Amino acid sequence: MTQRARIAGAAAALALLVLPVQAQGPAQAPARPAPAADPAFEAAKAAFEPLSEADRKGWQDALVWTGDYNSVITGTFGRRTYDALLSYQKRAGNPAPGFPDARMRAAILAAGDMARKAARFTVKPDSASGVVIGVPERLLAKRSPQAGGTRWQSGDGRVTLDTKSFSPDETGLDTLFARATAPAADRKVTYKIKRPDFLVVTGETATGKSYIRYAAGAGGIRGFTIGYDKALGPDVDRLVIAIANSFAPFPETADTAPAQVAAKPGGTLDRPLPGPAVRALPPLSRSAATAGIGLIVAPGRVLTTSSALEACAAPRIADMAARIVKVDPGRGLALLEGAGVKGRVAPLAARGSALTPGDALVVLGADAGGGIAVSSGQISSGQVSSGQVGQERLSAPLQPGSSGAVVLDRDGALAGLVARYPLSPRLVAGVAPPMSYPLVDGRVAVAFLAENGISPVTATDRSGSTLGAVASRAAGSVVGLTCP
Repeated sequence: MTQRARIAGAAAALALLVLPVQAQGPAQAPARPAPAADPAFEAAKAAFEPLSEADRKGWQDALVWTGDYNSVITGTFGRRTYDALLSYQKRAGNPAPGFPDARMRAAILAAGDMARKAARFTVKPDSASGVVIGVPERLLAKRSPQAGGTRWQSGDGRVTLDTKSFSPDETGLDTLFARATAPAADRKVTYKIKRPDFLVVTGETATGKSYIRYAAGAGGIRGFTIGYDKALGPDVDRLVIAIANSFAPFPETADTAPAQVAAKPGGTLDRPLPGPAVRALPPLSRSAATAGIGLIVAPGRVLTTSSALEACAAPRIADMAARIVKVDPGRGLALLEGAGVKGRVAPLAARGSALTPGDALVVLGADAGGGIAVSSGQISSGQVSSGQVGQERLSAPLQPGSSGAVVLDRDGALAGLVARYPLSPRLVAGVAPPMSYPLVDGRVAVAFLAENGISPVTATDRSGSTLGAVASRAAGSVVGLTCP
């Protein structure tokens, strides 16, 4: 794949951070796991991972700006990061594989800094809409007010960035989503997703491309739209990623300021720079406040992971008071009891065989209001360092509060539970990108239930199901856990 093709795919990679039920195409599949037999990759990974989070994300950010990295900034080392490092080093006259030395690392940071400054990319508040957003001011030099927001435009009118805000009684996400996805003879919707607190829609015409994002909060709805000439894609696609990384719809409720860093000589990251930021965003909806996920395994009994209860002495099941019956930190599991818990007992059984890398899975989450979130995922390579919850790892685009999320195989059998979700997740444009999470094996979970006098109801039909069918069959057994 050429560098131009990689850059042109960057906007699509950003839009596909959350996979809807319909998304099954190869372009939306998670990145292939790194081959275990590649010693150069493993050596580079071993050198990268001990570095500080600021350093790791700083290099990924710089490689976005140099045009070598077309994925989201997570600070984790995978094949895309490795390929981006090799691409830059090859261009710089150092084609040897491996992790770059200190001189090359400083050169990468300097090149990214130079490209960012050349675009005059500035992250700042937009008082008209209330959002914080990054603007490439060299390209979008024309600025004008508009109702509820601001418009930035290139001198020739081929690129436009609009911010927009709506009061709570003015419109809703459903209306905006219907408008953005309405059929049009001259436009094709290339991606669309709507959740209770956000939507993303991308589209194309014969000559243009667009990216639309709105987020809902207590103050109403805020978002932005980017439209640009398709011929400018190789350059503007990269800016779309930077703009979306910087977007904070409700900065007045954010817990932390944008994490913006730059390099000192030698590669240490410690001083502010007006560049794209990847950071945790505040909860935007009731579902975002979910502390974990539970599975109804018997009348009034709910299975979850122990990590969901670590900071919660008084958990609630679907917004109802619950009692902790048993916690087993060694296996990473917990059993709760709640009178009047609504839902059906899970018609599930554990898989009869171990999971293997590449196995396709269905991940179910829920919120306190009864909403269900469905994601596709797969088993990735790697081991859980603690050795306490099995060795499988799930690669999936899970949202905050997914500890305990129910993982099923495509036959509907219980593959496991998500063992742990980061307490301070890093989001991009309010959405979590695909990452790797440890699993509690489904067979371990069934054994834990048996020790506590519970035998899960076995499903009568578990053959050849689609993602949608698997999710529909199990959704009524999945509940959200909250911690007041």
